[in-house]
Amino acid sequence: MKRILSLLSAAIFLLPFICVNTPEAKAVSFPLKSSIRSESAVLINLDADTIIHEKNADTKQMPGPLVNIMTAVVVLEECTNISEELTLDPAVYGSIYDVLNANDRLDDLPSCDISDGDILTVEDLLHCMMLTSSIEASNTLAFRFGGNSVPKFVEKMNAKAKEIGMTSTNFTNPDGMFDVNQYTTARDMAILTQYALDVPRFEAISVTYSYTPTVPNPERHEHIDEWIWKHTNFMMDPGNETYFYMGAKGVKTGNLIDAGRNLITLASKDGNNYLAVLMKAPFNDADGNLKYYHIEDARYLFDWAFNNFSYQTILADTAEVGELPVKLAEGNDYVLARPKEEFTMLWYDESDVSLIKKDKITWYNSSLTAPVKKGDVLGEVTLEYSGEELGTIELVAVSDVERSKSKYNLEVMKRFPKSTWFKNALKISIILCLIYIVICIYAWAVYKSKGKPMKPIYAVPKMDKKKKENNKNQDNKQ
Repeated sequence: MKRILSLLSAAIFLLPFICVNTPEAKAVSFPLKSSIRSESAVLINLDADTIIHEKNADTKQMPGPLVNIMTAVVVLEECTNISEELTLDPAVYGSIYDVLNANDRLDDLPSCDISDGDILTVEDLLHCMMLTSSIEASNTLAFRFGGNSVPKFVEKMNAKAKEIGMTSTNFTNPDGMFDVNQYTTARDMAILTQYALDVPRFEAISVTYSYTPTVPNPERHEHIDEWIWKHTNFMMDPGNETYFYMGAKGVKTGNLIDAGRNLITLASKDGNNYLAVLMKAPFNDADGNLKYYHIEDARYLFDWAFNNFSYQTILADTAEVGELPVKLAEGNDYVLARPKEEFTMLWYDESDVSLIKKDKITWYNSSLTAPVKKGDVLGEVTLEYSGEELGTIELVAVSDVERSKSKYNLEVMKRFPKSTWFKNALKISIILCLIYIVICIYAWAVYKSKGKPMKPIYAVPKMDKKKKENNKNQDNKQ
């Protein structure tokens, strides 16, 4: 019976909790000390995969030649021979010149030392496109990997955009020339660039400062050693004292008169790596002077990040953040909770971590029943700062909580009448009692029937006195 009671109690009181979660850092956009001129911007720490500043990140903008990043992604993912040679055919891209000329947009045409009839490898064309924004290179690649159809290649670009989560983007061409129906956002371009950096060969190509084609084409380019393409990101040019930035590299510039100056670039310093996306910076200042605000903005953002951010412990794994009541406990009838692991994230040095809210706790159960083991998962806490979620951390028991034998036995006694076992036993007992009563009634009825005198019809018939004497006399004669 004791064994049965123990099993019954275990079934009633044991409530296991199994939940495995890891802290997940969220983006927090910290305010800049000074404003930037780009209309949209995103700054990401690539090591922590954390956005530390954004400005109009979801505002639709015209990307210009930034679309070349997607063009390169599609080509690299479909190309099986990067040394394949392609011939530049004006029939593929010549009409673009006519459109630009008809709409008075020749100023948007990027400069590139490339000629009709040149034979270049896929790798050469990728460098030409990423470094100089060449429409000849981008359309030649699109034609080849779109199955001899640029529109079909654009379909692949949009399919890839949807696949990787670019929800506010539409591509209409692979070169980035003006089209009112071609748009994206700074956030989407950040998503695309992060994806592209994981595509084999993309980063190596996009951060190259200067490149000489592998195919010389002597008929049109007599001095191969002088045929060099340079990246249009001035931050990579050590000879440019005004805009050079130590540690900056790639990725892509994209300028259109109607779209402003766009820039996506990387920078590294002291083991920290950042990605900046800047869109729609003005071409000129208030006096009409030519300006490169997109590069000035990038330099400012990188300096701000490198000088003001460090990894800080937001919530230590020893911090007691709450308690949960425990039934049938020996001693204290509660258990303290702490984070399952330390929560550390990149944080702005001038922002006080004590302002982070740590009181949004979700318990997986309103109370526990002893015993509780140290490290048992109890719930989770969500950290918030200025209304933004930083992350969620699981909470575990700080110590063991033993079960009180006296409280346990008393509780078993209280709960046993309500248990399924007891209810079933009671039902069976009632049924057996009823059967027993029926049998007793039946036995009593049989007994009573045997004690009653038999009816005359079943008794020996009586003889009258005269007939009895005659029979006696007859017996005597014999």
